[in-house]
Amino acid sequence: MPKAPPRSAAPKPDPALQSLLDVHEATLPNGLRVRLLANPQTPVVSLYTFFQVGSRNERPGITGISHLFEHMMFNGAKKYGPKQFDRVLESNGGRSNAYTSTDMTVYYDDFSSDALETVLDLESDRMRSLRISDANLASEREVVKEERRVRVDNEITGMLDEELGTLVYKAHPYRWPVIGWMADIENISRQDCEEYFRTYYAPNNAVLYISGDIDPKKTLALIRRYYGDIPKGPRPLPVVDAEPSQKGERRAVIRHPAQSPSLMVGFRGPRATAPDAQVLDVIQYALNKGEGSRLVKGLVYEQQLAVSVMLDWGWRIDPGAIVFYMELKPGSDPQKVEAALYAELERVAREGLTERELQKAKNNLRADHFRELGTNTGRAHALGNYEALLGSWRSLLELPGHYAAITNEQVKAAAAKYFAPEGRSVVTLLPVPESESESETAAA
Repeated sequence: MPKAPPRSAAPKPDPALQSLLDVHEATLPNGLRVRLLANPQTPVVSLYTFFQVGSRNERPGITGISHLFEHMMFNGAKKYGPKQFDRVLESNGGRSNAYTSTDMTVYYDDFSSDALETVLDLESDRMRSLRISDANLASEREVVKEERRVRVDNEITGMLDEELGTLVYKAHPYRWPVIGWMADIENISRQDCEEYFRTYYAPNNAVLYISGDIDPKKTLALIRRYYGDIPKGPRPLPVVDAEPSQKGERRAVIRHPAQSPSLMVGFRGPRATAPDAQVLDVIQYALNKGEGSRLVKGLVYEQQLAVSVMLDWGWRIDPGAIVFYMELKPGSDPQKVEAALYAELERVAREGLTERELQKAKNNLRADHFRELGTNTGRAHALGNYEALLGSWRSLLELPGHYAAITNEQVKAAAAKYFAPEGRSVVTLLPVPESESESETAAA
């Protein structure tokens, strides 16, 4: 296995990013962190609320509660009742949405700058006094159950991803899906929700990012007015990473009606703050970014073994997963496709990338890095995401320098470390006739 070269000194902050990101910071007495970015070019604003809670903070019995709360948060609070949030926001020319991940839950609003105070009133109302009732819980529970049926129980990638999670992780909360297990969704109680809200939706567990046509001083005064009296919540329990090391390949087979076989292969990666996380970013872009990338060109076009190849490597607070998903042609041999994938990964560990591949990956990473900062919503989201995963939004100022300094020796060392055969987990989907699947369901 190639030895990793010594880590060089941290690069200097990128001057182009420094000039772009003039962030005004504050922390309220109740612990709410505030980040303001003024951009007067157009009279629009984006507001992002990052709660440091996701499926990582759950436990067996209440898996899926973070995602369930994503729905519950739109069901009214003390001042603005049921269905009022979107009605008021949209009447002011705004729109809202939210998402839940393993590590965070994020709510965001885009609106005209003259509606800023109204939006702060809306958002602070539901942070302060969300209405949690048996009726609301029952309603949203059914919505989430149907979402799970559609996205997991009856969707091939969802089934594969869920099964792979139970192979890659044996003890860590990343083991269960963000949407939760069905039995847990059905049994989450109102008391569970109330306790979860008091702990994880408190101001001391949140960061507020506002980017756009704002006056930072006046905006901070408004935030103090609307959020300042929201009480702190109890300190969330720390998440223990008790995941044991993997000592051999793990496998599972799914039999389900489909047109063709599918493969999902996972390897455990590092945490977001590890230097190797950025090396894997470069490897991901070289192997799977664009039609000319190594895996797409080799497995799809040249060898014609797969219809599509996707590589998913995303940063997480704790060690994450590097996942390859391949949709095969009807009648294809999954073992042959696996062997072709492993040959490419072994080649990267042995030879690294070509100079052209390495530079192209770095160029695309830099371009995407700047592109996400090109809009108000992109800036607020990117900075909040970096703060949640890396501990500070300032970390992004050094990322272009980190990527530029990555060498082929680092690529080879990371590939050898993270793509080792004994560390992989494999889920294979084999097609069965619809009638066979129906008979198995009836027997169960």
